Amino acid sequence: MTTDIMVLGAGMVGVSAALHLQKRERSVVLVDRGGVADQTSYGNAGIIQVEGVVPYPFPHDPLKLAQYAFNMLPEANLHWSALPKMAPWLWRYFRASDEAGQARTAQGAKPLVLASITEHEALMREAGIEGMLRRTGYLRLYRTAQAFDAAVTKETADRLKYGVNFEPITPDRIRELEPHLTERLHGALLMPDPVSVPDPGAVGKAYGELFLKRGGKIQRGEARTLVQRTDGNWEVLGDHGPIVAREAVICLGPWSDDVLHKFKFSIPLGSKRGYHMHYSARGNATLNRPVLDTDNGYVLTAMTKGIRLTTGAEFARRDGPPTPAQLERVEPAARHLFPLENRVDPQPWLGRRPCLPDMLPAIGPVPGLKGLWADFGHHHLGFTLGPVSGRLLAEMVTGETPFTDPKPYRIERFQ
Repeated sequence: MTTDIMVLGAGMVGVSAALHLQKRERSVVLVDRGGVADQTSYGNAGIIQVEGVVPYPFPHDPLKLAQYAFNMLPEANLHWSALPKMAPWLWRYFRASDEAGQARTAQGAKPLVLASITEHEALMREAGIEGMLRRTGYLRLYRTAQAFDAAVTKETADRLKYGVNFEPITPDRIRELEPHLTERLHGALLMPDPVSVPDPGAVGKAYGELFLKRGGKIQRGEARTLVQRTDGNWEVLGDHGPIVAREAVICLGPWSDDVLHKFKFSIPLGSKRGYHMHYSARGNATLNRPVLDTDNGYVLTAMTKGIRLTTGAEFARRDGPPTPAQLERVEPAARHLFPLENRVDPQPWLGRRPCLPDMLPAIGPVPGLKGLWADFGHHHLGFTLGPVSGRLLAEMVTGETPFTDPKPYRIERFQ
């Protein structure tokens, strides 16, 4: 099979890139060893985080560092056995998380984040699923005055610097918005601008169906077989034979560095693992919007399958066996917060968030490898940023004027 361009990886980032390239009259083959939106794109909290301009920094506070190191906080779980391999990435992540680094990341992320809902809306309209958008925002919950006041102070500063919108919420107002929360809380922050969906995997699959409807092809194949042929074209081995293209885009999330290393291109890509579980709700209990338990680092979201509990970050070997300790730790707190009943899934779901040290994605050409492009490393915002990243990538590939300066996302910034 021969095509103009192949996109390696059929998650939210890959399928979005394929659609935007297709719109620009490129023939596109989407290649994945599994199905569309089966990995991290399926298992997230379902929020399109238009407020997510400010990154998730690595802590610099000595007390918090110690708590992370000894797994004293449920929001993080460290595997000491993974440290030898992860240490170089963690060190760069730590260095990029100082005040100046956070400001650089926020300024770099802002053009992508602010356009994220608009780009999703466009694809949803075309896919006929715009009704899946829930325009309710989400709540960040606080149990103490100290934590609440600190959050208000931080968000006030972020609003001044980056335009992030928020609204402080009293306990009475929390009960109005979410009457089935069963725990007394000191306060909350309503983040009114983000939207959410009840099934992020279904959104990705709908985008995949749109791609097929418009003449695209989806093939099973192994991205690690990617080679550049003597004629300059790119080739991977598919289930039905070689797939050949003039250009190729790496959208493999946490596995992207496996392919780049083949071509002697080193990239400091790490991963933060995370888990989710679905629960039935007791009686007629409902959640009207996602809620973030800031003390315990998990999110509850009403999904098609039930109430989804999504955990914080696990620092572990990317492909190591599941160790859902965080889920076991936070489930009692979640049951105290909301009337969860039975687990719905037979086992916890495990996903991997691809993270570069500065918490910005890599979007653009890979230096020294003509026709090879990067679109990966979206950390916690892959579902959010997939469509807008696909647009920027497609504009660069086809020689259009990019809607924003792509310099902050160039992959060679780590060389």
